[in-house]
Amino acid sequence: MIPGGGQPNMQQLLQQAQKMQQDLANAQEELGRTEVDGQAGGGLVKATVTGAGELRALKIDPKAVDPEDTETLADLIVAAVQAANENAQALQQQKLGPLAQGLGGGSGIPGLPF
Repeated sequence: MIPGGGQPNMQQLLQQAQKMQQDLANAQEELGRTEVDGQAGGGLVKATVTGAGELRALKIDPKAVDPEDTETLADLIVAAVQAANENAQALQQQKLGPLAQGLGGGSGIPGLPF
């Protein structure tokens, strides 16, 4: 409700919505460029993903490679990627959360918990 009972200024509301939309697009672009890491096995396996969750790099310490036990290596890789993705989701929440709230709640962006 507008104080004094006046009608909202539609032009002003439209400008605010366009600015929030641009801010959201800028934040998403920044997330695509930002890289975060995750690791498993005390650092034997490290994964790097973008803030948008795209896997960019995977480093495996030779000590993690046992030809007789590839299952453990696979588990370490999965854990490292999951850790990196959790860090990416935290970054998404940090960057996009306030913008999504400004747009009235749910962001409508698949994969984001807000």
